[in-house]
Amino acid sequence: MKDSAQEHRSQAPGSVACCVITVSDTRTPETDKSGTLIRDLLQENGHRLESYTIVKDDYDLIRETIYSASTRAGVEAILLTGGTGISPRDSTYEAVTSLMDKNLPGFGELFRLLSFQEDVGPAAMLSRAIAGTIGSKAVFSMPGSAAAVRLAMNRLILPELGHVMREIYKKES
Repeated sequence: MKDSAQEHRSQAPGSVACCVITVSDTRTPETDKSGTLIRDLLQENGHRLESYTIVKDDYDLIRETIYSASTRAGVEAILLTGGTGISPRDSTYEAVTSLMDKNLPGFGELFRLLSFQEDVGPAAMLSRAIAGTIGSKAVFSMPGSAAAVRLAMNRLILPELGHVMREIYKKES
């Protein structure tokens, strides 16, 4: 007998239309290793890139960019990198949570656990990685380092992205 998660994954869409947002005061399209990594991993895994942008680490700009992506037809998931720490300029967490309808606390919890186990150690507690939904869109917010992005994408997001969308699209019974 199949477990329900396995069954749900088998019914999930194989390709998800994604918007990638890098939050940084200094990165450019040429120097944005984390944003490039997200885009490459999405495309290597059969997902579609609908848009990509870099936005300054400013609460209002981040919030406006996320909101705009969440209202675009054709975008199913929004993936952010950067601005998840605790420095005074880090405001991605606040911008994302101000728009979320539902929080997926397990994403942040698992990300921090995996980071702790890999090589970050107790500094993993400084990450405010978060995921949830904004309407019918999935949103995942990751730290700005390429190592953190690789971990989040390969261990958490890519294995479950289709399943997350299946659950979001599920009709009430």
